[in-house]
Amino acid sequence: MLVIVAPGQGAQTPGFLAPWLEDPTFADRINWLSAVCDTDLAHYGTDADADTIRDTAIAQPLLVASGLVAALALFPHPADAFRVIDLAAGHSVGEITAAAGVGVISAEQAMVFVRQRGKAMAAAAAEHRSGMMAVLGGDPEEVLAAIARHDLVAANNNGPGQVVAAGTLEALERFSADPPARTRLVPLQVAGAFHTNYVAHAVDLLGGYARAITTHDPRTRLLSNRDGHVVHDGREVLDRIVTQVSSPVRWDLCMRTMEDLGVTGMLEMPPAGTLTGIARRALRGVETFALKTPDQLDDARAFVEKHGEGGPLEGNPTWRLLVAPTKGVFSLAAEQAAGAALAPGAVVGNVRSGRDDLQVAAPHGGTIVEWLVEDGDPVSPGQPLVRLHPVSAQ
Repeated sequence: MLVIVAPGQGAQTPGFLAPWLEDPTFADRINWLSAVCDTDLAHYGTDADADTIRDTAIAQPLLVASGLVAALALFPHPADAFRVIDLAAGHSVGEITAAAGVGVISAEQAMVFVRQRGKAMAAAAAEHRSGMMAVLGGDPEEVLAAIARHDLVAANNNGPGQVVAAGTLEALERFSADPPARTRLVPLQVAGAFHTNYVAHAVDLLGGYARAITTHDPRTRLLSNRDGHVVHDGREVLDRIVTQVSSPVRWDLCMRTMEDLGVTGMLEMPPAGTLTGIARRALRGVETFALKTPDQLDDARAFVEKHGEGGPLEGNPTWRLLVAPTKGVFSLAAEQAAGAALAPGAVVGNVRSGRDDLQVAAPHGGTIVEWLVEDGDPVSPGQPLVRLHPVSAQ
């Protein structure tokens, strides 16, 4: 089983786009996305120094564009990708890359949205003296307790041994003077305390933009940073990306879902290395591939063929599937046979696990074509539950 992942801010390094831009097709696509987001991506990906590309308003469009264009190089015919990709996920701003990659929004929509996201987050962060600090090592429970004790937030939980604390600079100074046992603290060169309430103003602004964007349901299973759940409604995907700006990134829960699904291979899009590095420590037995340069494309395609099985969401485009958000046991809300009409928002059942009890609703309504599970069946994340004809009940 194959998962394609897209990294977040901090993965960029000076000159990482240079080898890719030697390909005229890649260069043309980067130039087009540069025009869309009004940012000279070729310059920032080749000639700019580390301090320049650390700027949130530059780094975020650069990351999304590089991932999307590299994906086109890896999968020249996107329809072929969905026949082999089982799962997709992005870390922080990488969620925009992943959403566009699986068809929720277009590349052009993604670039306009990420440009505004970067600007809004930079502006919101400038209103406070705040920052972020990586906490490496230590006992996970002790680390989280120490972060809370110093009035900080665990803004990124990337699994055992890697948590990012965020908050005011004064609180971070107190934390540095009283760190958890057996940890190493690394201040991050970022503009502010992202994924906390310190950038909540950006959420309101981005929510307005998101409401104007037309979405489509993902073409394969897509994980959310909020809780590691599979989300298969396009509007919910975009809404979660908006609120995630001021909410913690739970990459640890995304990896737990990957384990639940039995992922065997992880391929990271450029600028690659961060997420595959985490996976090598946290996902034992999962083979990883960090796609960094175009001379790796043939090997990357072989990796995809080795691990990819194809997600369960292909089918007639006139059908809509409701899928399980997490691993657990499915229970019907009520007996509803094929042909029954569902109103928008109707609850069809719930999935209960050891840590969640989640409703499954039909956000757009529709007519039941067939049930794909029965009451009491165990289900996996993203497993189709019921097939609907997408015509809302009257």
